[in-house]
Amino acid sequence: MNKYGWIGLIALGIVISAWILGGAYTYKFRQTETISVTGAADTNFVSDLIVWSGSFSKSSFDMKQAFDALKNDEAIVKGYLQQQGLQASEISISSINTEKLFNYRYDENGRQIGSDFNGYKLSESISIESNNLAKVDKISREITELIQQGVELSSSSPQYYFTRLGDLKVNLLAKASEDGRKRAQTIAKNAGSSLGELQKATMGVFQITGQNENEEYSYGGAFNTSSLNKTATITIKMEFAAD
Repeated sequence: MNKYGWIGLIALGIVISAWILGGAYTYKFRQTETISVTGAADTNFVSDLIVWSGSFSKSSFDMKQAFDALKNDEAIVKGYLQQQGLQASEISISSINTEKLFNYRYDENGRQIGSDFNGYKLSESISIESNNLAKVDKISREITELIQQGVELSSSSPQYYFTRLGDLKVNLLAKASEDGRKRAQTIAKNAGSSLGELQKATMGVFQITGQNENEEYSYGGAFNTSSLNKTATITIKMEFAAD
């Protein structure tokens, strides 16, 4: 074979190699094409558990006198709650907290120059956890009536929870996944491709906000406890192969 024949064979080999490598690169490129989407789902629900807390206190120079007065108030508060139809198992009362009170004296420059003992303050906290939301909500607004009986009572706003949150979250994830797949199918169809298998899925932030309230979502996930009626939202990031 003359030298031109060898040159032709070498050239043909280069062309074939380039074709094979090009095909392999194209195959690899096609295999790594993906479609990334974010699926979302939300649902409204009503809380099924209410938690309310309050506190009451008594002050006196004599600690025993303050203790006896506080225990009398405790009996009044518990009696009131039971009259409203609450069970003893729904009511929790904390241990007694004791605090020394002082009157502080200051000079004309506002510097403290001394203090005088002004007695003891004894206090207890009370909390209610119940599935009877309407009843406890009413109690939280009306229990301050006990002030008229001499009970130094403060009442906080009730908090609302949902005891089946795990099931709700699973159902939302299923809906968000379905939403993500539909989005990916639409993208693939419009691009003239077909949707392949799911390559990766990552759950996004789970948010609970009050219904029809102007609450901002937080990076770590909002968890509203002040609203009876709530909205749960979840997202899921999904990555599909594109065939």
